[in-house]
Amino acid sequence: MSDFVAQIGEFALTVKRTDRTIARHLAMFYRFMLLGCACVASSLHAQSLCAGIATSPDGAADCAAHTVPIATTAALDSSRAYSLTELIDLGEHNNPRSRIAWERAKQRADELGVEKSAYFPVLVFEAIGEDQRSIEPFPKPLAPRGYTMVEVPIVQPQLSLQYLLFDSGKRSARVDAAVAEKIAAGANFVQANQDVAFKITAAYYKLLTAQERLQATRETLKTAQTTQDAAEAQLANGRSTRPDVLNARAETSQAMFDMESADGDEKIAKVQLAEEVGAEPSPNINIDALSNAPLPESLTLSIEELIDRAVAARPDLAAQAAEIRAADDRIRAARAEYLPRLTLSATGAQSSIWPTVDYGQLGNANETIWNVSMHLEWKLFDGGARRNELAAAQSKKREAQDELTEKHDQATREVWSAYIGFRTALRKQQAAVSLVEAATESYDSSLDAYKYGVKNLIDVVTAEKQLAQARLSGVTARSQLFLGAVDLEFVTGNLLRSQPPATKLSTQDGLSR
Repeated sequence: MSDFVAQIGEFALTVKRTDRTIARHLAMFYRFMLLGCACVASSLHAQSLCAGIATSPDGAADCAAHTVPIATTAALDSSRAYSLTELIDLGEHNNPRSRIAWERAKQRADELGVEKSAYFPVLVFEAIGEDQRSIEPFPKPLAPRGYTMVEVPIVQPQLSLQYLLFDSGKRSARVDAAVAEKIAAGANFVQANQDVAFKITAAYYKLLTAQERLQATRETLKTAQTTQDAAEAQLANGRSTRPDVLNARAETSQAMFDMESADGDEKIAKVQLAEEVGAEPSPNINIDALSNAPLPESLTLSIEELIDRAVAARPDLAAQAAEIRAADDRIRAARAEYLPRLTLSATGAQSSIWPTVDYGQLGNANETIWNVSMHLEWKLFDGGARRNELAAAQSKKREAQDELTEKHDQATREVWSAYIGFRTALRKQQAAVSLVEAATESYDSSLDAYKYGVKNLIDVVTAEKQLAQARLSGVTARSQLFLGAVDLEFVTGNLLRSQPPATKLSTQDGLSR
């Protein structure tokens, strides 16, 4: 597109002077094209700044209010290995769930603008054109038929002004409610970004687990082939039986079956990750395997501190607190309906008429007319409508308070679950390391003993199965430990934020960071 615009501009500048009209039109087209490209670039830049915002509900709401999300699809390079950070960044810009929350936050900001407009006067221009024919009764001494037929054409442009001067605080309450709802929508926008990031993280570690399981099944296949080779060698030496060899071959076939199953699971996990990122679902995505990434080794906060952080930082709790404030403001607005309101009305017009009558003569007029009035309105009876509106507003506040209590309890439960899950994953990872070491040593010893005729093939196959299970357990434990650390950040509202992490990582030299 940029090359095309450049060619148009160059062509416009080189047109002959004699054809100045064409040159001027082309130059104008060139400027419009540049302006359009600049607008698109500015919009994309604004979206880039707003898509990843996760600092505060106010900041997210203000950012969403001034930008429009652009529907895009992530373009993935199959030859590139993406890190988790890069995938989360792609997801924030391309996942539809993020844009849905973005649009809702923008809608709440626009609704706030609607409520604020009630403080301004309403000015309306009207142009009236009318032709009216009517019967006017008239005494017979003056009109032979006792009436006259009057026809009045009229042309009247006019301006009307309506200005609400006082409404007992109803406008203020409605604006405050809209502000609270805007903040709630901003908090929901932050929550949507965190949800997208967490789901991408979960899909990422699911794929990582699938890849490591695939590698584990390949190693198990090699182990099974080693066992089969040993059984066939023993049969050749006359120290084994054919059923032992067939049993070893069956284990090799089972290992091959498990490897193919793991390969299919890995491709499915890739499709799911691509969908979470916001790309076209396909297995054409590669990730950084984090083979040398340091593992979380401990917690930096107590359970009480984690719960306090969640209560203070979780966007869903902030959104619900804003909903309670909005419900309070709606109660104020409902109570204001019991009080009077004062309105200023004014009309100014230029009226032109050309009346005609079938008996006598009327004059034409072209005059300025106006009207100014003060209107005091105070409802004294409305059949209980105001009482029911107030009761409904009070009920919605109680509902919002109960929802906050429920979400507070849910947050506490999720923090406890993540805390217990991380501690369990940490111990499982430690146990899995020992399990793999013990199972490897057991298999090697059993295989050596079998080759020397001390143990039978059943012992070797049993040790082989234990080693395969230990490898899978190690893969699962490592992935669960990473995901448990991320889950702690998510349930405490710290995901995508800059507070100190809840876990401490270990390095290869044994130090912690």
